[in-house]
Amino acid sequence: PVAMPELPEVETVCRGLHSRMAGRVLRLVEVRRRDLRQAMPADFAQRVQGRTILRIDRRAKYMQWHLDDQTVVLGHLGMSGSMCIQSEPLPTPKTHDHVRFQLSDGGAVVYNDPRRFGLLLLTTQAQLGKHPLLKKLGPEPLEPSFTAERLRDQLQSRRVPIKAALLDQAVVAGLGNIYVCEALYRAHISPLRVAASLTLAEAKRLQPAIVAILEAAIAAGGSTLRDYVKADGELGYFQHAFAVYDQEDRSCPTPGCKGHIHRLTQTGRSTYYCPRCQK
Repeated sequence: PVAMPELPEVETVCRGLHSRMAGRVLRLVEVRRRDLRQAMPADFAQRVQGRTILRIDRRAKYMQWHLDDQTVVLGHLGMSGSMCIQSEPLPTPKTHDHVRFQLSDGGAVVYNDPRRFGLLLLTTQAQLGKHPLLKKLGPEPLEPSFTAERLRDQLQSRRVPIKAALLDQAVVAGLGNIYVCEALYRAHISPLRVAASLTLAEAKRLQPAIVAILEAAIAAGGSTLRDYVKADGELGYFQHAFAVYDQEDRSCPTPGCKGHIHRLTQTGRSTYYCPRCQK
């Protein structure tokens, strides 16, 4: 399967970049190709070159590089993008190296994206929450404000299958296909259920399941399903812990359940679940 990086993958990349780039100056910024999913600003290099990176964090599946002049680089890895950390100065560019950052300590970071579905845009600290890509996002699932009550409230008006509702970034920010499948399985909730039918008791199973799955995936460095690699070039390995995702026809791992994992298509995406123990 080919998967877009989801919250754990982006969180892992942001942590890796932050540890390597925070406090460093962007000495040289080389834009080799601007025509990504959205065209990069024509003055991207001149606006960020010479600036110090204060911190790098994440909102949903977006990277946020906070610079010392209140500029924010807003990035997305798309389907195949990667941010690769180099300990040496910039090497000879590879075919799909679209943006290259030389750091003040001699290292470098290279944005490589064969399919060019990613993006690198500029905004400001003051405008960040109002940015068109961010302003409609729902709660962050790893923040304390994401409670079972809030999850149920977010779903109460949704007359679509709960799997589709959870993929809606306005409901919960950052969730993607893999982790929604895994969380619904862990909470024993069918992906076919109408979202609005979720009870508070069920939300109290689902909300901690979402958090636990995301935290476990971050600890494992994310899931590698072909293109995704961490910022240090290592592959994540949470895919070895999948209970249902990509496990079609295998026995359900729930103790005592004699069901098998089924696959169906919902809103164009593969859904994996156990129809016997997910109700």
